Amino acid sequence: MTRFNTILVANRGEIACRVMRTAKTLGYRTVAVYSDADRDAVHARRADVAVRIGPATPAQSYLSIEAIIAAARTTGADAIHPGYGFLSENPAFADACAAAGIAFIGPPAAAMRAMGGKAPAKAIMRAAGVPVVRGYDGDDQSDVRLIAEAAAIGFPVMVKASAGGGGRGMRLVAEAESLPSALSSARAEAMAGFGDDRLLLEKAVFRPRHVEIQIMADRHGSVIHFGERDCSIQRRHQKLIEEAPSPAVTPALREAMGAAAVLAAKSVGYEGAGTVEFLLDGDGRFFFLEMNTRLQVEHPVTEAITGHDLVALQFAMAEGRKLPLKQDEVRFAGHAIEARLCAEDAANGFLPATGRLLAFRTSVSARTDAGVEDGSVVSPHYDSLLAKIVAHGNSRAEARARLVAALKETVTLGVVTNRDFLIAALEHPDFVAGAATTAFIGENGEGLLDGAVGESDLALAAALFAGVGDERPSPAWRATPLKLEWGGKANPLLVKRRDLTLTPDPSLQGGGESTAPLHSSLKGGVRGAGDFSITGLSRPVSVALTKPDTSRIRYAIDGVERSATIARDGDALWLDAGRIVCVRDISYAPPRRAMEGGDGVVTAPMTGMVSRVFVAPGDRVKRGDLLVVLEAMKMEHNVLAAIDGAVTGVAVAPGQQVAARALLAMIRAEEGA
Repeated sequence: MTRFNTILVANRGEIACRVMRTAKTLGYRTVAVYSDADRDAVHARRADVAVRIGPATPAQSYLSIEAIIAAARTTGADAIHPGYGFLSENPAFADACAAAGIAFIGPPAAAMRAMGGKAPAKAIMRAAGVPVVRGYDGDDQSDVRLIAEAAAIGFPVMVKASAGGGGRGMRLVAEAESLPSALSSARAEAMAGFGDDRLLLEKAVFRPRHVEIQIMADRHGSVIHFGERDCSIQRRHQKLIEEAPSPAVTPALREAMGAAAVLAAKSVGYEGAGTVEFLLDGDGRFFFLEMNTRLQVEHPVTEAITGHDLVALQFAMAEGRKLPLKQDEVRFAGHAIEARLCAEDAANGFLPATGRLLAFRTSVSARTDAGVEDGSVVSPHYDSLLAKIVAHGNSRAEARARLVAALKETVTLGVVTNRDFLIAALEHPDFVAGAATTAFIGENGEGLLDGAVGESDLALAAALFAGVGDERPSPAWRATPLKLEWGGKANPLLVKRRDLTLTPDPSLQGGGESTAPLHSSLKGGVRGAGDFSITGLSRPVSVALTKPDTSRIRYAIDGVERSATIARDGDALWLDAGRIVCVRDISYAPPRRAMEGGDGVVTAPMTGMVSRVFVAPGDRVKRGDLLVVLEAMKMEHNVLAAIDGAVTGVAVAPGQQVAARALLAMIRAEEGA
């Protein structure tokens, strides 16, 4: 049993920062690795030393076993923590660490191989007597066999990547006609994400809960569990909100699920941290899904209710120490809920979002595990997760209220995030009652996205635009917080009236498509203040602005004082006065084209890489036909034809990076279409 000296974290973002935080607390020296896209990333600067491992593309950097082993040798690291994602569940990486004489902070490669694939893991569970959902996971992967097996199972069925997780390579198929295309797209996504296109089929279980058990095992044969987490709030089969304990799990059910998880770990000689995932139906029956042979994103909620640092336990297990407690010594206190703050557009199918964070602020009232800060660039190359906000309380109601308050205090300007969507989900009656299942977002998505930009937001924006004068922002203003020179020569507040049209940014939640022609008139004021009358709303509004700093402003609307966080990026003005909105002065903005080709112009709905192109000039297409597949943040997005017609041009090729709104193709509408 040897204590480590230097730990290399083979990951990035918030998990790299979180692992290094515990490592530093325990006195370990830390090493970060970074790609070209992450040269200035937070995790690279927080480590004691950092090493470049390659270009932005994950396959050439964070997925390069050779580059990471070389970085460990160069820096004298005697242990590697893989985080989650990337190489964390790759047994070849664990083998490479062993061959290099470097400790892998995770389970043995044999255990990873046994549980890493859904099909062999399910076979192990069947042999152990753990309930498994009916399905097919055989070696015959032909479409003919899979279609026949799906018919025997009965629709609806789930198509899943055998080697993967995180929702990639997963499709819900409701009828036989949709299965061939689902198999094709799932295979492609599985190969891109895991280098393995094998699929399995499962009978779809409707409205289940997703409940998982956290286990920890030492190399001396002891395994314990730390209770369950409820991870039912998901989009695209990826979790958004997790909590512990589950509002649906009784002590007896916890004991049964925990025993099954411990049995699973023991059956493969497991060591370290792991998670066994189950589907829980409305009758209290649970079915094995998979085992994640790594630390989970949502581990902080377990830490909050048990008081144990799971990363510290990982270090101890990898050093060969014995578990410091027995099963009956695991105690639970209160309730914890975690929300994943992601760079994604909830109102547009949760498409990934990119850009530069102009302002990032978190609440001191909740735990925040973040991998970004002011000025961080969110690229399309990696996962959309920016931070995890975790609240703990004596009761579920207290934890939920604290989390909502913490999210409202969290500021994310410059990049579209799901912050307001998370707040709406946490305040929904079904979640408040503890009744949410995996169907929650699908059943309530529209209601969670309700709400246009408020008139108070537009009134404040109109006053701010008037306050910054008539000059077009210089390029230097991009990615710079709004700075108002009240009464100064550079930006004189001398305008008596300014007419402008503000358009809520359609890429933002609640942004809407309508425009608001507003008139902003300076009514009076002294140096350091401005008093504006805004017309064009449902009624005239008076806005009084007090002297701001570079990112905060105090204002009053009709005599009621408020404060807001503000940031400006070119023609865009970002506001957070209770909800995040972005407004654009169209006198600065280029003409907008249809986003999904309704006028024949097909543009990219997000920044990403062109994975596949399915059409060529001269092809005839019908509305709904697949044109292009874009890949960003480990997910694929299908771009479909919005009209019937003939393809007159294709502007992209596979492997090409494109920006949001970039031209993809042109379609000439059919007569009468």
